[in-house]
Amino acid sequence: MSEYQCYEFLALDRPLTDAQMAEVRALSTRAEITATRFVNSYHWGSFRGDPHRMVERYYDAHLYVTNWGTRQVILRIPKTTLALDVVEPYCLDDESFACWTTKTHLILSLCSEDDEDDFDGTAEHALHSLAGLRAELAAGDLRPLYLAWLSALGKWEREDDNEDAFRKVTEPAVPAGLNTLTAAQRALADFLRVDRDLLEAAAQASGEPVGVSVTRKDLEPLVAALPEREKNSFLVRCALGQEPGLPAVLRNRLLPHPEPPAAGRRTAAELLDAAYRTREARHQEAVRAAEEDERRQAAARTAARERRLSVVTGQGESAWKRVEDHIAAKKASDYDAALDLLTDLHEISNRTNDLDHFRNRLNDLRHRHHNKPALLRRLTNSELP
Repeated sequence: MSEYQCYEFLALDRPLTDAQMAEVRALSTRAEITATRFVNSYHWGSFRGDPHRMVERYYDAHLYVTNWGTRQVILRIPKTTLALDVVEPYCLDDESFACWTTKTHLILSLCSEDDEDDFDGTAEHALHSLAGLRAELAAGDLRPLYLAWLSALGKWEREDDNEDAFRKVTEPAVPAGLNTLTAAQRALADFLRVDRDLLEAAAQASGEPVGVSVTRKDLEPLVAALPEREKNSFLVRCALGQEPGLPAVLRNRLLPHPEPPAAGRRTAAELLDAAYRTREARHQEAVRAAEEDERRQAAARTAARERRLSVVTGQGESAWKRVEDHIAAKKASDYDAALDLLTDLHEISNRTNDLDHFRNRLNDLRHRHHNKPALLRRLTNSELP
């Protein structure tokens, strides 16, 4: 299979200017470029631009997918809505999760590598689903950061089995709501290949998200209580219209997002052990379910066979007549039907202690149809006497 790479960039907070589009166009003559989107794929060669610099200068979201197992999403978030020191504890390693700042923005680079993963092309369409993570992070929802940390932990486990090292690493603060991810967060978990058993184990220490419905009546006294200088600053920044994340900044200022509890955090080893137990329990449950399903199917087959034998028993001599009719048709399907009937008649004769009579009739049938090799082959290969 030839190599395949897909690059996509989205400008979400504001479109590119004509000058910026010209700068981007200079990096690729084949890409589909609009004021809000850049997309291109390569079956040979590669994009000559720097995706990190592209996000720093022009775009708010970037996706990179290859058919050799690389998946990367980069998000640009206004620095005023999410602080670097909040993000850094979730960066387990720079390859899986890197973060840095520009003068105005915080950049998050989330990556998953798995060269054994079958490429089906679905990941290359994920950017629109993932773009909503920016608003969630700006609103103080840290679940995307924890999912990125879990993805990095899963990668570490696949590449290294150092139990001592796992014991020395403690998980970051566990945000509430890991049991009830948003659509964008589920898309991120899939995109970063977060192990579902590891996520389930991690979610055991995650509380329920607190849904806050805020009304104008709730906000008015909070706004009134802000210092005059701070209120004026917000109004000027709003009038300038240069900070798309400003509503989230103000909301976080008025309604601070609760910090996840720091106590009782687990080590990476404890999480991986819990995931193993979850995986084993799920496997055992699947085995039990499969065994129970097989028992039900076997019981159904037995009941159906008993009904069939009852019908054949009631047919008496006409059952043997049906055998002869099937054979006379000289078709493969009729030979199979004749064999099924003979098998039923054999079972009935066994139950009624009349096997000698059955053997005599079957030998006679073989003798009379000695010139039908397809039929004789079926009889020879069967379990009939």
